Amino acid sequence: MLEDRSPAASADPWPTAYPSGYAVVDVETTGLSRDDRIISAAVYRLDARGEVEDHWYTLVNPQRDPGPVWIHGLTSDQLAGAPLFADIAEEFGERLRDRVLVAHNAVFDWSMIAREYARAERTAPVRQRLCTIALSKELGLPLPNHKLESLAAHFGVVQRRAHHALDDARVLAEAFRPSLRAAAGGGVRLPLLECRPLTEWADGAARIGRQAGPSVPNGGYRASGWRPSRKRPACPYPNPGRYEEGKPLKQGMRVAFSGDTSVERELLEDRAFEAGLHIATSVSRLTSLLVTNDPDSGTSKTTKARAYGTPVVDEAAFGQLLQDVAPADGTA
Repeated sequence: MLEDRSPAASADPWPTAYPSGYAVVDVETTGLSRDDRIISAAVYRLDARGEVEDHWYTLVNPQRDPGPVWIHGLTSDQLAGAPLFADIAEEFGERLRDRVLVAHNAVFDWSMIAREYARAERTAPVRQRLCTIALSKELGLPLPNHKLESLAAHFGVVQRRAHHALDDARVLAEAFRPSLRAAAGGGVRLPLLECRPLTEWADGAARIGRQAGPSVPNGGYRASGWRPSRKRPACPYPNPGRYEEGKPLKQGMRVAFSGDTSVERELLEDRAFEAGLHIATSVSRLTSLLVTNDPDSGTSKTTKARAYGTPVVDEAAFGQLLQDVAPADGTA
């Protein structure tokens, strides 16, 4: 059931440290990797207490195949006449300016947005993000999983067009409002994270039309430096041990990655970190899980995993496990 919007409700005490406004965002994309593109974007602007101020939606021409049409429903013909991201970057930015970016699995939406701005040689004017998955965990909501549809159902929000950016953003805005008020009423510290803009962009082997960046002798782009380097804070949860097949991951588990992944490695690591997992740089007897798409590759990590009996899953299975990570012992 949605929260009361009456004047009496808005007169309740409000944490002074909370942000003054939010931009609830959803983007649909051609895929999940670092070279994929945004094909539609929606923003609901909310005030300090989560009330809707306005909303905005646009299609975006990705200048490439639209990807999984069966998911987002946007075909090449529909996107052919849409503006390029560089053409809507300023207006999009005005919707984000001086607000906290709110999204469901916010690290993904922010990563896609930051890469598009870097391609356009611009910087997104947003400095903090809030993931509604992380917030639902902070609130201890009794959700069966962390899908948007489950969060919506919990608050009685009806979803009309799943995977349509405007409707997904509306649903999230309506579910975020009571979440925000519950957090305020309970004195919960919002799980805000820094949005670090990219300072340059580098694609793999092919140029991207008008968004071309610095060239290199082989005709592609410089392959490194797409994110500023940074050191993650230490995982606050103790290691509960190894992952067991058929059971969920648990916060504090030590997860290592090996080999190529379809989703950019650092993005996968960010998702795992935000779920409460420890990112291990090597495999030891304490490693809970190794994620690799090529377990027979013979790398040092896969060799050690076999020697230690460390459980191994591929990237797709890990993505599914990330959707429902169990809380650390004593925090449920």
